[in-house]
Order: sequence, then structure tokens, then C-alpha cells
Amino acid sequence: MNDKDELLKSKNINLDDVLKKEAIGIDGLDLGKVIEIGETFIVIQRGLVEKKKYHLPISSIKSFDGEFISLEINETDLKSYEQTEDNLFTGYSSFKSSDMSQEVQTTIPLIDEKLEVTKKTIEETMEITKEPIKETKTVELELLYDKVTITKRPLKENTSTRQTESNAHTLENNSPPIQIDTKEGKEEDWRNYDKSTEIIVTLEREEPSIVKKSHVKEEIIVKKQTLFETKTITEQVIHEYLKSDDVELKS
Repeated sequence: MNDKDELLKSKNINLDDVLKKEAIGIDGLDLGKVIEIGETFIVIQRGLVEKKKYHLPISSIKSFDGEFISLEINETDLKSYEQTEDNLFTGYSSFKSSDMSQEVQTTIPLIDEKLEVTKKTIEETMEITKEPIKETKTVELELLYDKVTITKRPLKENTSTRQTESNAHTLENNSPPIQIDTKEGKEEDWRNYDKSTEIIVTLEREEPSIVKKSHVKEEIIVKKQTLFETKTITEQVIHEYLKSDDVELKS
């Protein structure tokens, strides 16, 4: 039993059962459908209109639930396994261990992966928000206002009753009437007590006048800088080699 058989046996997977099954990668990545099975790889086909083939190593198989075969493959890995004109080997996708009984000579390609790390620019946005905050302020202010006070007082009796009556008689017959400005602006005799009289008094008062003025309190400077950082990239690469106890490998 070789390493491949031991690996599949430990995971309880029969490769014949995964043929024409859907394959998924890391985080549910849609890998396509399994169309062929090789000795050290499986071939999947992806796409409906523009179909692409990928040669995925059997060692990347994680599990099989009867419907979907799960592999430890991400989008970057998948691109490196794509079948192109550069890595298309004669008989690579059709090789099986059972073919040795029918052919005298079989070509087995050994794949070697090279790690190439490139840089790509990713745009990110940072949002800076300026928000107004409402604050209640209290200011004390003295205001002036006019107030009307009405006081009633009795007349002073400095003379005798006779003198008062004489003065009253003189006021009634000889003195000019006291004039009061009415609401209509006409002068009326104060002795016309049978008529309504209005006296207009002008009052003044101060009211607060609120004015809000804006001014620049401080400035915020937003500066963008380009910095450098060093990152260590660690990734697994696959090197295929031929292992047999009875066959001598010649280079």
C-alpha cells in the first residue's frame, strides 16, 4: 500500500466514488466537477461557457461526504494548478496505475512547484466624520423695564370748610377746566365725569437679543504617508517524486 492509499484509507475515501462529484475548497470555494482521477492527482473542470481544467494533488483532499469532495485549496492555489499550454503533459490527465498492465512504457510527469510572491495594490478607505455637538449655555443679563404704580390719596384739609366752599365756588365759576389728553387726542374737561377717559402711558422695557457667531476654534490636519513594512510569506509547495522498492530510479 502506497502513501496515497494510506492517506485515502485514513480518511475513508474511495476515489472511484468522487468521479463526477462537485468539489469545494477552503471557505466553500467552488472548484468545479471531478472529471478524471490520476495516480497522484484529480482533474476538475470549472466553468460553463469558458471551461478550465485544474490538476489538484490527491494529498489536498480533506474529506468526502458522498456528495461533495472537500480539498485544502484556495483561490491562489487553484490558479497555480490550472492546465495551460505550458504545463500540458502528454498522457498526464489519463494516467492510472492500472494502465501499466496494458502498456509497455508509460510516461509519469513529476510536478515541481515554485513559489513566486508578487505585490498588488489594494485600495482601502478611511472615513473621517465631523459632527456638531449641541451644548446648553446659561448667561445672566440685567434688563430695564418701566413699571406703572397707581396710588390713591385723600386731599389735604388745610383751610376751613368755608374757605373750601369758597374755593370750590370760585373753581366752578371762574377757573378754567383742567384738560386731560384722551385716547383720541382731544382735550376734555375733567369735570365731565359721566364720560369714559383713557390715559395712555408709554412704557419701555429691554429684551435680550441673541446673536450666535461662528469662529474657528482649532484645525485638524489630515496627512497621508507611504510607509514600508516587511512581511514574511510562508506557503507550502508540492514536489512530486517517484518512490518504489523494486524499481531503480535513473536520472
